Amino acid sequence: MAFEPPQRLVRALDESVPDADDWVDKLPDTAGQAVAQRELSVERVQVPGGRSSLVVLVRRSDGTPAVLKLAPPRARPESERAALAHWDGRGAVQLLEPFAAEGVLLLERLHPDVSVRSLPEAKALLEAAGTLRRLWVEPPGDHVFETVAERTGRQAEAMRGASAEVAALVSAALDARESLLAAPPERRLLHGTFRQSKVLSGARAPWLAVGPDPVVGECAFDLARLVRDRVEDLIASSSGAATTRRRIKRLAESLEVDQERLRGWTLFRAVESGVRALRVGRPRDAELLLEFAGWL
Repeated sequence: MAFEPPQRLVRALDESVPDADDWVDKLPDTAGQAVAQRELSVERVQVPGGRSSLVVLVRRSDGTPAVLKLAPPRARPESERAALAHWDGRGAVQLLEPFAAEGVLLLERLHPDVSVRSLPEAKALLEAAGTLRRLWVEPPGDHVFETVAERTGRQAEAMRGASAEVAALVSAALDARESLLAAPPERRLLHGTFRQSKVLSGARAPWLAVGPDPVVGECAFDLARLVRDRVEDLIASSSGAATTRRRIKRLAESLEVDQERLRGWTLFRAVESGVRALRVGRPRDAELLLEFAGWL
């Protein structure tokens, strides 16, 4: 079978990963070797798939359905492996092969086409938040995960080069970050890139998280990305700003997170994403994100 990467993946890697062409060019051979070594039978490549990895639906030699995931080093697949091993299936997809070739993960098969995003908005937020709560555990003592301070530090440096038209929002976001890092209330292992589309239906549990880019820090940082889910619907609504404020309040209360800290991290993460979208030539996405950030 030809392991051609979906165009969505190719475009995303072109935007964010230096030297991605070399990894993409080698991907068919890498995938073929991973399949052969594990004696897997291939059903299909998941399309449109993710933005940072190739996802292949496979069956193990005993007929058990599984997922083979291949990601470039820039996507930190070994960090994902470590987090999934630590969660051990609690709230997240189960890692079937703790020790494997670098950049290759063999995972429990969930229902790839059924995410929590398919539910009505209020129900989706409730189920997603409940899943996220299960992931917030103490990190292993010898962990090598990035911290929130480290990750946002890199992002802050990139934001400082933004155009003058977004300078006020960037300044507000950077000020919020500095204030939030001064006294974080807890230190937990976080999903890092959590949103509704990262929560899939499973047989073992109704909903399980996939695709972490784990980081260690306070819970409000993780929850902030969920606040802006379905941002295009929020922007299109005449009550979008009020809905956003209610969402922050509801999520903060349901997960026992400080409301102002959640608002601050939501601001930082929305502005960072908006500035990045401008930088890589996605003006429509940038417009949505920066308008959303202006409500905060």
